[in-house]
Amino acid sequence: MASELGRIERPEAEGFRNKRKVYLVSLLFVAPDAPGEYIEIFSRYWAQVNDHLTRLEAAAGSVKHIYHESIALSGEEGLKLLEKLSPGSCRLATEKCRHGAALEALDDKELNDEIMDWERFIMAGFVSRKAANIVSEHYAASSKRRYEHMIMRIDETLQKGEAGILFIREGHRLQFPPTIEVFSVSPPALDEIYRWVRDHASNQSQGQ
Repeated sequence: MASELGRIERPEAEGFRNKRKVYLVSLLFVAPDAPGEYIEIFSRYWAQVNDHLTRLEAAAGSVKHIYHESIALSGEEGLKLLEKLSPGSCRLATEKCRHGAALEALDDKELNDEIMDWERFIMAGFVSRKAANIVSEHYAASSKRRYEHMIMRIDETLQKGEAGILFIREGHRLQFPPTIEVFSVSPPALDEIYRWVRDHASNQSQGQ
């Protein structure tokens, strides 16, 4: 169970300094044609994530490793891919790397591509229940292998007393080993984004 940053007092957080820690950040994206109101909240979200991480590092330990969903390369090569994938998290990751953190190869490209293909089938829909079941089973199996690979990468690179940031979409099914403490970074703007998406969907359904 991930701990929320806002619920952890400084003395309590300092007790985690000798433990392995993952600072979990929800990975959000924005479309080029997104409304200005959403873009404003989106920008505020990443600014607040940065502020929260700074406070968390001061209390529990500086970031030594960066882990990012869909990035299968480490170092500068990984940062170049990340710049195209997610500018918001890329800016934050680049800044942490300037201060001594290392971007680690987290994902498995072949598995990630396989899952994307299964997702395309699912989004297209099915006429046959048998076909739907087959695709769903393959999708679940591929996802399981992918998450296991991610955990293996974190487990083998994150050393005792070190902290890492993990950028990953919500709804993931990562199962962290008990030797890793997980802190969930959830700034106020995240709730704003939830409300905006909910209200936007409601307005669209009502034809507004």
